[in-house]
Amino acid sequence: MTDSPNPMSERVLALAGLAQALAQVRRIADTGQAHADVLSTALDSVFRIDADDTAGVYGGTGSLRTGLMLLRDYFGGAMPDDQLPRLALAVLQLERRFVRDDDMVSRVLSGIRAQSGAAERLGSTHPEVLSALATLYADTLSHLRPRVLVQGNPHYLGQAAVVAEVRAVLLSAVRSAVLWRQMGGSLWDFMLRKRAMGDAVQELLA
Repeated sequence: MTDSPNPMSERVLALAGLAQALAQVRRIADTGQAHADVLSTALDSVFRIDADDTAGVYGGTGSLRTGLMLLRDYFGGAMPDDQLPRLALAVLQLERRFVRDDDMVSRVLSGIRAQSGAAERLGSTHPEVLSALATLYADTLSHLRPRVLVQGNPHYLGQAAVVAEVRAVLLSAVRSAVLWRQMGGSLWDFMLRKRAMGDAVQELLA
């Protein structure tokens, strides 16, 4: 598996980061448990604001294999979770409103930078860092519309720690959505460039 500077590949990697984060949101909401490696990839990406390329945001293309496989299923018409596309669309719509709000963008960036030292020292998945990211999401992005509504097991979604994990990973999903746009992505891709994106996914998985 090799990283590629191809613009479509860069775009697909960011979309894989989004899909992978949202699949983790669904897992946490349903089971109360996160997959440690995937959670780390998602939260680490929040702090890699100045990475050299898209793969670097996620620690390498290999860290996005789960997300790439989800995209392969989606483009092949075999998405196992029909809620994922709905969540992804909500996050992409949220991203559009977020980047147009200069004050909120500044607040989010300041909040991330304020936690970067703790993330480096303790790890991005440390409860202290995770809680801070969750609070940042709740204080900023959660006030925008459309709200990203996460369905799951009420038993787990009633637990503060689970809700915090969901919010922190949603912040990482928005980060991926921003990156996707920066790489030239748009909703037109899903109508006009679906085959090209599917081909790029297959190349990255090869």
